[in-house]
Amino acid sequence: MYAVIATGGKQYRVEPGSVLRVEKLEAEPGATVEFDQVLLVGEGGKITVGTPLVRGGKVVARVESHGKGRKVDIIKFRRRKHYMRHKGHRQMYTQVKVTDVSGA
Repeated sequence: MYAVIATGGKQYRVEPGSVLRVEKLEAEPGATVEFDQVLLVGEGGKITVGTPLVRGGKVVARVESHGKGRKVDIIKFRRRKHYMRHKGHRQMYTQVKVTDVSGA
């Protein structure tokens, strides 16, 4: 069984046992979190698509850790104008392991 969930402005295809990095969640490592914005649930040849969400769909995951992603450089530069700006950004993430997928 698999599902497509929406969290942090992104969509992820998950199934039990999968590990994924989502936008930072306010939860302690070891805690369980529920994703109730389930867009699609599939099992074998049977697929349930929500309009826009699947009624009764739920994905349960366990928080494994928090961290920062790789560094992204932002550079603004204008040649011959003596202008250059350099910034860096590291996005915070939460690593979760999916334990259960349930749908209608």
